[in-house]
Amino acid sequence: MLAVLLDPASTSEEQMNALRSDTLADVDFLFVGGSGLEQPIDNFVLQLKKQTQTPIVIFPGSLQQFTPCADALLFLSLLSGRNPEMLIEKQIRAARAVHESKIETIPMGYILINGGKTSAVEQASGTTAIPATEINTIIDTALAGQMLGMQLIYLEAGSGALTPVAITTIKQVRTAIDIPLIVGGGIRTIEQMKAAYAAGADIVVIGNHFEAHPDEIPLFAQNKTFTL
Repeated sequence: MLAVLLDPASTSEEQMNALRSDTLADVDFLFVGGSGLEQPIDNFVLQLKKQTQTPIVIFPGSLQQFTPCADALLFLSLLSGRNPEMLIEKQIRAARAVHESKIETIPMGYILINGGKTSAVEQASGTTAIPATEINTIIDTALAGQMLGMQLIYLEAGSGALTPVAITTIKQVRTAIDIPLIVGGGIRTIEQMKAAYAAGADIVVIGNHFEAHPDEIPLFAQNKTFTL
C-alpha cells in the first residue's frame, strides 16, 4: 500500500488543488500531520474530504492534530525515544477526547532511525534517533512494540532524510515481527519504493518528495508492485 503524507503547515494551495480523486485513485491512504504544527487541522481534513474519497488517517505530531473529521487515528508511541511525553504522557492527555469521538484508533509503535540528518521529529520530541547501524536495537524495539500490543510498527528515517531506512533493516524487522510494517522517510524514487516493498514493507509513506512533485503521485501509485 502507499500513503501520501501531508503536513498542513507546508501544503500549498497549489499542492492541495492537486489532491483530487483522479490524482489519488491508486493511493491507499492520506496521512495528515506534522512535527512542528501546533494548530487544529479540522478545516484541512474537511477540505480534503471534499476533494477525494481516499481514507484520511491522522499521523499526529501534537495534541492539536486530532480531529474526529478524519477516518482513523494512528495512536502512536515514540518507542525509539525515552521522552515520557512521547511515550505515554500526551497519549494520556488525548485519551478521553479520542475515546469519546469514536474514531477508529490504531495503536502504532513509532521507531525513528537516523537518516543522515537531524529530523524534525527529533527536534520536536527532544529525542535521538536510533543509529542506522544498531540493527539489533531496532529489531528489539519493534518486537517490544508488538508485545506491548501495537498493531503497526513504523520505521521512520525522518522527513527529508538523506538516506531511507536500509533494506537490510526492513528485511530483518519484517522477519522478526508478525504485525504490519510501515516504512517512510527519504524515499524519492519508484525504485526505492519498490525495494522497500520487496524487503517487507506493507505500507510505504512518501511526503517531502510529493510536496515538491505532486504530479508524480499517480506514477508512484501505479507502480506499487515489485519483483522478488
